[in-house]
Amino acid sequence: MNARAHSLRIWLYPFSILLSVIVTLLVLMFFADTYARPDAAALWHLFLAPNGAAAAGTLTSAGQVVAGVLAIAITVAAIVVELASTRYTHRITELFIAEPTNFIVIGFFVVTNLQGIWVTLTFDPSVDFVPHWGVALSMVMLTISLLILIPYFAFIFHFLQPDTILAHIRKHTLDAVRDSRDAARGKAEAVRGIEQLADVALNAMESKDKGVSMMSVEALRQLTDEYQALRPALSEAWFQVDGDLARNPDFVSMAPEVLADVSSRRYWVEMKVLRQYQTLYNEALNKMRDINYVVAISTRRIGDMAMAQKNDELVDLVIKFFNTFLRATINARDVRTAYNVLNQYRLFGEELLDYGDGKRAVEVARYFKYYGRLSFDQKQPFVLETVAYDLCTLNEIAFDKSSKVGRDILRIFLEVDKESETEVQEASLRGVRKAQLKLATYYLLKGDEASAREVHRDMLHEKPERLASIRDELLAVQSREFWEISDRGQNFDYLSPERKRCMLAFFDWFGDVLPPRESLFPSAPPEPSTAAPAGIGEDAGVPRRDPTGAS
Repeated sequence: MNARAHSLRIWLYPFSILLSVIVTLLVLMFFADTYARPDAAALWHLFLAPNGAAAAGTLTSAGQVVAGVLAIAITVAAIVVELASTRYTHRITELFIAEPTNFIVIGFFVVTNLQGIWVTLTFDPSVDFVPHWGVALSMVMLTISLLILIPYFAFIFHFLQPDTILAHIRKHTLDAVRDSRDAARGKAEAVRGIEQLADVALNAMESKDKGVSMMSVEALRQLTDEYQALRPALSEAWFQVDGDLARNPDFVSMAPEVLADVSSRRYWVEMKVLRQYQTLYNEALNKMRDINYVVAISTRRIGDMAMAQKNDELVDLVIKFFNTFLRATINARDVRTAYNVLNQYRLFGEELLDYGDGKRAVEVARYFKYYGRLSFDQKQPFVLETVAYDLCTLNEIAFDKSSKVGRDILRIFLEVDKESETEVQEASLRGVRKAQLKLATYYLLKGDEASAREVHRDMLHEKPERLASIRDELLAVQSREFWEISDRGQNFDYLSPERKRCMLAFFDWFGDVLPPRESLFPSAPPEPSTAAPAGIGEDAGVPRRDPTGAS
């Protein structure tokens, strides 16, 4: 909603409705009281030239009314602002006091009260003086004071809405950056604003207020995007990590060489934002997974923005934080979060295929392999399986884009599989082989037999019975989508009929080593246990099939 529409909804509409009601009632009642009098028309002048005693008595009472209204307004504002400050961030009090609307409204109440007092003082019955214009102005101001009370309360409650608070903090922070003639003061305000946005998210997480936490994560991303437009006009002193900034908790533990590197790369603001993301991410692991997903999405969008601006340093920083998120996720054994974060990391990798020479996409593929194997070693095999399917997709995208680094990513993909040690790890290794087979069928479908042959050579020493069972499982899967809601919404093992034919052609290259199938496609629907990737259940670590394959 734009500012004009907001003002109409908060102020003008309620004020107009209340004013219309009171004017209508006043006219109707006055007409009812005076319609039988022969001098009814002449009585209307009483509104502008009232009886002196009546006017003096009314203004005396009006002063008490306005004082009471002022007390009510201040009391309500103080209570709700304190409650909001306790729930979200103490910055709310400062923002509320600095808001010009509060000064205007409260100031109008005070002026109305003083106006009535001074006008009452000028009454003089001895000379029959009644300050008619002063009385009229006082009555108009009293009327406005009472009519704006409800709109003012609406303004207060709207001001204290989480999205409004976040917008105010973000705007104040950007204003401080924009007016950074004093670099040290501007940096202090920027750090304060970033931390306040993160504090809102943390406090909301403690209250299980997932929506507010997500809005805070998004506000940090918007702040980062809007900050990019201000960067070119900032002085060199702004980008230096020194003074109080170097003593900030997010930088104080860094070695001098690292701080010098951050200064030279000119991205301390972006690092500060991403460090807040890291704090929120770690806090949400195994508790509020939706926050993890939103952090991953926002991190990817920051990376997309960095690529659009050809900011190599920020792109590399985003990659590092994605790796940090994966490390924390694996250490926390939060497989379901890894499943979704890998999806965002892969989407970022797809965009990196078109960025520069594509070498960063190869780096991402290597990191996928590394963290897949790391999770495999820590008995979280489904993460490795997810990595395999994501690398399969990345290879397909690289092929479609005719990427120069496609062959490098393929070689990394074929190095992902590792011999299993347990039954669960065996299922994961089968998932890796399935993903590699899916990629081979894609190459064959696109007419690239050479790449499919490379996958075939990698599988020549695979156990025939394992390959045969994988073939049968893939042929049995008929549904593109899972039978339950999942975040990715796709069945890892699904192959279209055309790709299933390509898969059978692929297996023909093994000769008579594999036992033949009786039919090309089964007529009966598959059992659920054969149509979804293997995962670890949440109940005592018992292996089971899950709609996403994750625990």
